[in-house]
Amino acid sequence: MAFGGLEKKHTAAPMADINMTPLIDVMLVLLVIFIITAPLFTHAIRLDLPKVAAAPARQTPQTIALSIDGAGKLYWNGNPITLAQMRTQFAQAAKQEQQPEIQLRAERSTRYEVIAQVMGAAQQAGLERIGFVTDPPPPAAPQ
Repeated sequence: MAFGGLEKKHTAAPMADINMTPLIDVMLVLLVIFIITAPLFTHAIRLDLPKVAAAPARQTPQTIALSIDGAGKLYWNGNPITLAQMRTQFAQAAKQEQQPEIQLRAERSTRYEVIAQVMGAAQQAGLERIGFVTDPPPPAAPQ
């Protein structure tokens, strides 16, 4: 390495070496920080889970979004449908090799009678997978 002297020489070229000391200092500080914090990321809770031999879960190829508004009108994947049309759609869906999952969305003010009729029609058609879709509660207002 060439170090510049205090005397002024007219023939001396400017120093073109990069000072690596600050870069090495920063890298060593980052290395120490990662060494200290790495064990904190691997903290786990030990659980003794039961061991059960079970078949893997079936993959559902499709889901059917069945919505019911407050007036009791039915919507099959967003399209309006009558109760009789819904029963025929359920029968067609039950004939598929892998039955789709019915995701039932009902407005809060929907009569339970309409929901019971939909669930009964799905059961009569042989559909077994019915899920109820709800909205999460709104976040609490800051106090």
